[in-house]
Amino acid sequence: MAMRRSSFSPALQFWGLILLHFSLDAFLVRGQSITQSLGFVFIDCGIPANSTYADPNSGITYVSDEQFTDSGINNNVWYGYVNNLARRYYTVRSFPDGNRNCYNFNSIIPGTKYLIRAIFLYGNYDNKNSTLQFDLYLNVNLWKTINVTDPSKYHLTEVVTVATAHRISVCLVNTGQGTPFISGLDLRPINSSLYSSVNALGTDLVLLTRHNLGGNDIRFPVDPYDRYWLDDGEDIPSSFKKMNTNSSIQYLADDPFQVPSPVMQSAIYNSSRLEIILKPVDFGDLNEYFALMHFCELQSLPQDASRQFFVFLNDALLNDGKSFGPEFLYPRSIFNKDPITGFSDRYINISLGQTSNSTLPPILNAIEVFSAMRNTNNATDARDVDAMMGIKEFYQVKKNWNGDPCAPKIYMWDGLNCSSNASGTPRITTLNLSNSGLAGEISTFFANLSAIQYLDLSHNDLTGPIPAAIAYLPSLKFLNLTNNQLNGSIPSALLTKSQSGALTLRFEGNPNICFNVSSCETKLRERRKNRAPVLTIVVSCIVPPIVIFSLLTVTICILIKRQASRTVITERLQSEGTLEVENRKYTYMDLERITNNFKKILGEGGFGTVYYGHLEDGTEVAVKMLFQASSQGNKEFLAEVQHLTRVHHKNLVSMIGYCKDGDHRALVFEFMSQGTLKEHLKGICSDTPLTWRQRLQIALQAAQGLEYLHTGCKPPLVHRDVKSTNILLNERLEAKISDFGLTKAFQNDSHSHVTTKVCGTPGYVDPEYYIKNQLSQKSDVYSFGVVLLELLTGHPPVIDDAEGSHIMEWVRQRLAKGNIEDIVDERLQLEYDMNSSWKVANLALLCTAQSSHERPTMAEVVTQLKECLALYNAGNGTQFQFTHNSEIFNAKYSDKNQINAHEFQEALYDSGTDGPSLR
Repeated sequence: MAMRRSSFSPALQFWGLILLHFSLDAFLVRGQSITQSLGFVFIDCGIPANSTYADPNSGITYVSDEQFTDSGINNNVWYGYVNNLARRYYTVRSFPDGNRNCYNFNSIIPGTKYLIRAIFLYGNYDNKNSTLQFDLYLNVNLWKTINVTDPSKYHLTEVVTVATAHRISVCLVNTGQGTPFISGLDLRPINSSLYSSVNALGTDLVLLTRHNLGGNDIRFPVDPYDRYWLDDGEDIPSSFKKMNTNSSIQYLADDPFQVPSPVMQSAIYNSSRLEIILKPVDFGDLNEYFALMHFCELQSLPQDASRQFFVFLNDALLNDGKSFGPEFLYPRSIFNKDPITGFSDRYINISLGQTSNSTLPPILNAIEVFSAMRNTNNATDARDVDAMMGIKEFYQVKKNWNGDPCAPKIYMWDGLNCSSNASGTPRITTLNLSNSGLAGEISTFFANLSAIQYLDLSHNDLTGPIPAAIAYLPSLKFLNLTNNQLNGSIPSALLTKSQSGALTLRFEGNPNICFNVSSCETKLRERRKNRAPVLTIVVSCIVPPIVIFSLLTVTICILIKRQASRTVITERLQSEGTLEVENRKYTYMDLERITNNFKKILGEGGFGTVYYGHLEDGTEVAVKMLFQASSQGNKEFLAEVQHLTRVHHKNLVSMIGYCKDGDHRALVFEFMSQGTLKEHLKGICSDTPLTWRQRLQIALQAAQGLEYLHTGCKPPLVHRDVKSTNILLNERLEAKISDFGLTKAFQNDSHSHVTTKVCGTPGYVDPEYYIKNQLSQKSDVYSFGVVLLELLTGHPPVIDDAEGSHIMEWVRQRLAKGNIEDIVDERLQLEYDMNSSWKVANLALLCTAQSSHERPTMAEVVTQLKECLALYNAGNGTQFQFTHNSEIFNAKYSDKNQINAHEFQEALYDSGTDGPSLR
């Protein structure tokens, strides 16, 4: 089915522009403000940079594509091909250089559903009258192959997608069959309830055709989402009859498609059987299809009349096999829940058959046909993408750096190597920018490549000091900084890693680099000596006695002053803690700008309010403003800053900077777009509950973060407030531990506990810590065990029942009956693995044992959770039925108050139950 050209004549366009200029300014400004307020982006590709114009018919404002891409050439098409088309078809942007060139939409809201449209009209812009074929990608997956055989025919393609990151890329890929080009590109958010298949199937939907049957072409502003509803077209037989109404269409509150009223006010009908055979343009390699049929009765039927029919799609009976009768003025839609596959003639057949007791023929108001775009490639980790985009912008890198850095692998950026992590997400492990013409300081964006192993910045013109943050890249094994103009001392942490053999560090060819402050001063003296040898000799002969005397005097004064101030310094360190903050320091005015005057609140805790913000480079952040009257004084605040500057792990929320400006204190963190684990378990963030696999992965990732605090930090750290609200999720539902305000450092590894005032959240606090005021790493283990029980059951720590039971006792009582189904979150709807769920239950009860000596370490917890995930993967989520001999268990532990986790574990063995154990 061919798309048709617009019907705006040059004369109409001319007079439309005149009228626009003199009398329709208000309408167009209103149209522009409406579309902008809705988040719409309308791009006319190929018009001059910074230029805009308003369409005289729709009031839509089109903008230049210059701000969305950094490559390509502007071209004009031949006038003869566009003299009946809208203005946006007059120009194209072509991409003769590079295999992949991309448009980037930033400030995308993860989890939001978007409709994206791309338009192409060749128009013989290159005077070659070519036939062309190239690929169009959405992020890292093939959207559609564009096949151009007629220079006068335009191609339009739409996709409905849910954003998984704060950036969306649309890329044109040269497949060797002609230079890619594009005429227009549109993006607009749509209601999350529209096209629910996108959410349910985890796939994107690519439009093949959309028809307003019995009516005319319709788009924005009649359709607020600017969907194109085309009239009957070539595929609809002209013999079909039409009906329409002027009555208002009535919509249900939860209408999932929101088809515009003018579309539903017209319909077609034929006889007892209405059949439409569609062959959409450019099926390409797509082989899964969804057809949506929209119905609305337009006649008020008398009592002796009825309209009932069956709905067939490629001979498959829809609507659960039942006949269907449209309601008067109320839209209703029918579609195939499972995709159409496996047919060879590439036709889509919609057939409506009148039932035997129906007195009226079938009607059909509108149809939409989509193909499924499977997301077969995983995008690079969002943190790595942000870092590389920052590096590209900072140094104005001119390479093939377009689209996703790692995926698809064939289009990986020059100088990169990537490896996929356990979840299949590509991570950047190698970055070679040797001889790349880099100038200026070493960007802090390099320190955000948390999976990098090999970093080569040699043979450039880099200046300034080596950032200390580079030393804390957890996987870095090789750092080459040779032949630059770097200066200052090498960060001590880098030297330590190099001396221990954990890092190969090369920095020769930087004449102003030194090992420490002392060696830097020595080098400075040597340079001065070389510049003035004669003067140095004279001075060395005349001045020594004076210098020696002066040095002795100064030394004595310094020693006296240092001794006098040592007590003051010691008292300050005891009250505030030592602090060497290497992160960025912000002023209060900076925070006002970052948060848009603290406009959007993300949450509120015991110490302050968290606001949403953007840095200068577009990075999303969370700003935690501490209450001025908070009980967290300078000591706690500085402790949190100090701890956060020391911890660097993929499962710990990263601190970007801090503010200590007068009475204003704040911490600036990376933004975690999917909120807290607690919100997901309560169903606040999404109507779709976390799957069992997602819960296992979140548990493992959070455990790895805590393990790092306990074993990877020197001295070790105890979090003290582990809970589901302090486990945050990013756009990929990857978990990170947050809120280090109560973190406590041990003096050394040999300390088993410290005595301290009890802190934490009720329901999560270790009872041993509560009773004895003795804090240990096992206190975090107890709290994490409670989180495991929340993940398993979906219940909060204190059960909302008449008794207000603690989740641990609630679980123990039900497991005593030997049936895991009684405790697993009912929202999982039996879609969980019996083996791994038993193992998680056992692990959680061990973690929450009364005595800390009976609890595992976090390292052991991580090992057990990896085994849980392996159990799930081995069974592919298959449920296994177990027969439990629970009588022995119940007889031995009839008194619930006598049960502890260790005895429960032994009872499972004694009773011969089949629940997986930790042994």
